[in-house]
Amino acid sequence: MTQALSSASSCGLPRSTSFAATLRQAFAVYAQRRTLAKLDTDALDDLGLSRAEAQKEANRAFWDF
Repeated sequence: MTQALSSASSCGLPRSTSFAATLRQAFAVYAQRRTLAKLDTDALDDLGLSRAEAQKEANRAFWDF
């Protein structure tokens, strides 16, 4: 149990965050990463990202935020 609590706090979420809120956040991050993967080179340049950096971020697991 202690390990689970330390994992929750290590991902930047407060321990009091509900499971539903965490799940909503995880899916929001997933959607943002899918959008990032679809951006063209000009949009990525505007953000200061390379195609490789965008793909690396987009390929992260949805729960890894």
